[in-house]
Amino acid sequence: MAHDLVQRDDGPVRWLVIDRPNTRNALTLDTVDALAESLEAAAADDSVRAVVLAGTGGPFCAGLDLKAAMTSGLMDPASGLARFHRLARGLRNVLKPTIAAIDGAAAGFGADLAMGCDLRLGTSRASLGERFVRIGLMPDGGGTFLLPRLVGTGRAFDILYSGRMVEADEMARIGLLDALLPVEGFEAAVAERAAQLAAGPPLSYARLKAALLASQGDFEAALAAEGRGQLDLLTSSDFMEGINAFLARREPAFQGR
Repeated sequence: MAHDLVQRDDGPVRWLVIDRPNTRNALTLDTVDALAESLEAAAADDSVRAVVLAGTGGPFCAGLDLKAAMTSGLMDPASGLARFHRLARGLRNVLKPTIAAIDGAAAGFGADLAMGCDLRLGTSRASLGERFVRIGLMPDGGGTFLLPRLVGTGRAFDILYSGRMVEADEMARIGLLDALLPVEGFEAAVAERAAQLAAGPPLSYARLKAALLASQGDFEAALAAEGRGQLDLLTSSDFMEGINAFLARREPAFQGR
């Protein structure tokens, strides 16, 4: 499949694998669009009974490929954000079981993708972090909505304020991983769990998932709030300092402006 996304079907289970291992499976806008389109297609295809998201070669997804974005010139913020939000909605609108297979780092928007799945299965190499504050930004893929519902508000503030990577053992302890599996045979174990879910009642799954998601509150309002905040931050001097520090591999010196 084009745009560094591999799609394959294992019976009724559709695998969507981000295939940019040299960038830790970071996202370009083309990859974002392709993944959104693939999720929309999976949602509409009755032969697909479960969906697995994964990354090639270990890392799940490192979020936006900042180096590629800077090389090609920064995207128009509003249109770029709309494309990321389309992906976040596309994942949430798959009324079928979705699994994030995490055998490495899920960072930034990659963390939002992992948390947007129904289940997260990982290995001892898994980690997850909302890294946005490291470059003067905030989550923009639903992270402020999803994270506190998984780990509680206090832990969410800690993870969001620090921008730290939560390692596998802690992920399992606080609810960011639903199962911690051995590295050896990980893909087969994920495939087995996905096949079990795919054999379940699709009508029941769709209706219970819709009801459960509705009980969580207004995801659209959260995306809108994140969008407003992110667009403000993208025009700040602190954001440019964060980007320059990232590219220079140094600590940023934020000034609050």
